[in-house]
Amino acid sequence: EVQLQASGGGLVQPGGSLRLSCAASGFSFRGYAIGWFRQAPGEGREGVACISSSGGRNFYSASVKGRFTVSRENAKDTVYLQMNSLKPEDTATYYCARFSGSHPITGTWANPSQYESWGQGTLVTVSS
Repeated sequence: EVQLQASGGGLVQPGGSLRLSCAASGFSFRGYAIGWFRQAPGEGREGVACISSSGGRNFYSASVKGRFTVSRENAKDTVYLQMNSLKPEDTATYYCARFSGSHPITGTWANPSQYESWGQGTLVTVSS
């Protein structure tokens, strides 16, 4: 069974940092790009970041670029999202998922319909 499980969320103050993890199982992890999405209550699912299967190319939304960094350790079947300089507007449930297309590119990587095997997500709350 293909599974991706996000973890590491919690409560942090504005300006703080947090690292999320996405543990994958049930498939050949090295062959897939992995995306991070977030969803605030009453809002749609927003693409945050994506990393290619090799880790050689990263994508970020304009709102997080320069503050968040996505990385992966293929030997551990794990993708990370390092979040720095957190803002209250970053508050959301964060999800990771497997890219179902052949290759993510600019303008398409952030489309939720391009992903599969969504996990339950992990809640990040940024508040003082």
